[in-house]
Amino acid sequence: MEAPAAPHNPADIEITVTSPEQMRELGRRLAKLLRAGDLVMLTGELGAGKTTLTRGLGEGLGVRGAVTSPTFVIARVHPSLGEGPPLVHVDAYRLGGGLDEMEDLDLDVSLPESVIVVEWGEGKVEELTDDRLEVVIQRAVGDTTDEVRHVTVTGLGGRWAAVDLSVLSA
Repeated sequence: MEAPAAPHNPADIEITVTSPEQMRELGRRLAKLLRAGDLVMLTGELGAGKTTLTRGLGEGLGVRGAVTSPTFVIARVHPSLGEGPPLVHVDAYRLGGGLDEMEDLDLDVSLPESVIVVEWGEGKVEELTDDRLEVVIQRAVGDTTDEVRHVTVTGLGGRWAAVDLSVLSA
């Protein structure tokens, strides 16, 4: 007897992106759904477009400073230029210790008043909150000239249960 299929999460959306500008635009659209206290976890290979998406998020949130990969500083805070929340951009690539090392960044302190975006956060930040947005970016392996990306956005927890992510594919 087959196991029943897992229920489809209505907060899942798949989007095909064909250029870096489209990835930035996706970030700008996603920013309109975000509010203080939101955690966004980005997963994807090197060069998939995680930082490009975050750059669009920063533009959409209206934060100060150029959004660049925080690989060498691990976390960078971009204060809001207006009434919105600051953007905390974290690159967990070099953090091997899971939540212990993440706790050193005090993200749980920043979370209530910020939007936190974590690149390479899988297996490291899930314990921060049950409510998070997971963004998985897949690209063609090997062919570096192919700009096509397949982006899956999944809303987890009560925060995202009633959010219509289909507006992202508009």
